[in-house]
Amino acid sequence: MRHEVTSADTALAVGSGDVEVLATPRLITWLEYAAIERTQPLLAAGQTSVGTSVRIRHRLPTRVGDTVDVTSDAPEVDGNHLQFQVRATNSAGQVIADGEHVRVIVDREQFLANVP
Repeated sequence: MRHEVTSADTALAVGSGDVEVLATPRLITWLEYAAIERTQPLLAAGQTSVGTSVRIRHRLPTRVGDTVDVTSDAPEVDGNHLQFQVRATNSAGQVIADGEHVRVIVDREQFLANVP
């Protein structure tokens, strides 16, 4: 999945810093979405997945206008827990971030019924 970094994606815009480069929270969102896409074929009717853990190393800054490709490996499955290896590269092919993301498959209605 490819994203173009816009001014709305910067640390300055999202409030995570004061520089106009890709914000770590936005990058994490993109990486998480790549994992969510990998989860869809594993879900039965009435199920969804929720994120429970993110461990990302944001290695390089990315300027506005550059593109970022995000990928997720197929998950390691342990019951209803899914662990993904995720990665982001810039237009020069440099790894700008990598790490892991864990999601849990849940029954959508039961999950929402337990939200306080």
